[in-house]
Amino acid sequence: MEKYVPVVVIKELSETDKILTALKQSGINCAEITFRTACAKEAIEYACKNYPDMSVGAGTVINGRQCKDALAAGAQFIVSPGLSVEVAKICKENNIPYYPGCVTPTEIMQALDLGITTVKFFPANVYGGLKALKALSAPFPQVKFIPTGGVDRSNIDEFLAFDKIEAIGGSFFVKEALEKMEGK
Repeated sequence: MEKYVPVVVIKELSETDKILTALKQSGINCAEITFRTACAKEAIEYACKNYPDMSVGAGTVINGRQCKDALAAGAQFIVSPGLSVEVAKICKENNIPYYPGCVTPTEIMQALDLGITTVKFFPANVYGGLKALKALSAPFPQVKFIPTGGVDRSNIDEFLAFDKIEAIGGSFFVKEALEKMEGK
C-alpha cells in the first residue's frame, strides 16, 4: 500500500481525469474513490482502465452490494468507515485487501477475528488521534492503522513517525494536488 491514500469524491465522471492526473503529478499513485456519489462505480471502472499504474480502490463501502459493485469495477482494495463482516468475507473470497474503520478495542478484536491486521482509524481527530493510536497499539501490537479524518499537513509527520501507521488517508491530498496543478 502507498503511504498516502487520497480520499476521492467524484461527483461527475468527467472529474476523474483531472483529479487522478493531479494526484499523479504530485507523486501520489493511489486513489480511494468513495461510494458517496451516483457515479462511483463508473469512476472506479474508468480509473482502473485508464490509470493502470495507479492503485485504485473503493471507499465508503458499507455493504456487500457496494463491495461487489466495486470489485466488478476493478477496485484493488476496499475501505469502509466501519467494519462489515459481509464486506470482509467478500474481500477475503476475492483476495482483495479490506481496511475497515475500527476505533475501539472491540472493533479491532472483531477485525482480527476476521484475519484483518490493518484498519482505518476514522475519524482520527474525533477518536483521540495519535495519542489514541499509541494506546491501542499496546494491546494490539500486530495491528497497523490508516488514520483518516483530522490528519493534515500540520500533523502528518507526527503520524508517519509512528511505526504502527501503514498509511495516511485524507481528502486534503486531492485539494493540494488540484491547487498545485492549477498553480495556486
